[in-house]
Amino acid sequence: MNWRRLWALCRKESFQIVRDPSSILIAFILPVALLFILGYAVNLDSAHIRLGLLNQDGGAVAQSLAATFHATPSFEVKPVKSRAELDEMLAHGKIRGAVIIANDFSRNWQRRSGTIQLLTDGAEPNTANFVAAYAQGTWLQWQQAEADEHGQAPPPAIKVEQRVWFNPSAESPNFLVPGTIAIVMTIVGALLSSLVVAREWERGTMEALLSTPVSRAELLLSKILPYYVLGIAAMLLCLLVAVFVMQVPFRGPLWLLWLMSSLFLANALGMGLFLSTVMRTQFDAAQAALTAGYLPALMLSGFVFEISSMPLPLQWLTRILPARYFASTLQTLFQAGVIPSLLWFNAASLIALGAFWLGQTVRKTRRTLD
Repeated sequence: MNWRRLWALCRKESFQIVRDPSSILIAFILPVALLFILGYAVNLDSAHIRLGLLNQDGGAVAQSLAATFHATPSFEVKPVKSRAELDEMLAHGKIRGAVIIANDFSRNWQRRSGTIQLLTDGAEPNTANFVAAYAQGTWLQWQQAEADEHGQAPPPAIKVEQRVWFNPSAESPNFLVPGTIAIVMTIVGALLSSLVVAREWERGTMEALLSTPVSRAELLLSKILPYYVLGIAAMLLCLLVAVFVMQVPFRGPLWLLWLMSSLFLANALGMGLFLSTVMRTQFDAAQAALTAGYLPALMLSGFVFEISSMPLPLQWLTRILPARYFASTLQTLFQAGVIPSLLWFNAASLIALGAFWLGQTVRKTRRTLD
């Protein structure tokens, strides 16, 4: 290893990065854009659900129940005048659920037998479950308030106090944004490094490099180190945007975030260099990097879809994806802080996978033109 020669090669690659607008675009503009798009567009919170309300009873009790539904912050209540109008709004997706208060509700409530009808749009099962749960909670809350007002209900024997760990506000961006950063870093690392060797072949400069005394290790390190620095800068940018712009709390130590990011970049850069070495054209290498990096990371990392809910073969497939371990690490550092057993397992997995990709890159890199 000639350190002077390595430094010269790294300077040459750094100048190439500065002179190439696409590298700056991929490293700094693309991460922020994807972070905002995925962080805000993908939202698992079901707030302000559109709910139709058909009140066929004009009694005071029915009016009180209707007012309770109107006051529920989870619902955006839309009063309707007829069942036909209600059915049409459900069929056209204008509402996600409907509550029907029958015309004999007040009379039956005096006999302690009042009921309401709840309809939900099953085309979106997740939202339908939210509608049913929120409507049932509103119904029980109103019953308790009515009983307390008339002095009919004894104090409950069991009082449930709910506490949400790790994400007290129960906001999905606090869970999704760290996973989004893992997806963004997969794209940045794999896409940037997938172009470097292929660019040398396309421009004919690889022949000039191979005619020099540059060793294989020096050649690979000169391609990895500048883009590693660029990847860490992109990670820092994502962290600043997530914490100060998107208001996602970060509870872990920065040195551990740097360490785990470095291990993940070893995987992303190794995979990108491997594809670049094999493909030898920038277009093919970029397409392969997006296909092998972005799509599996998005679908199988646990970023959106729970891994334990996937079929068993896919669960085993996720074990060879570095994004799975990095997304879990980021979600832990952002929401919980340090959980040693989980972080050690993720670090060991990233080291093993990184060694595989870097080893494949070394094996495929030869000082020959064939």
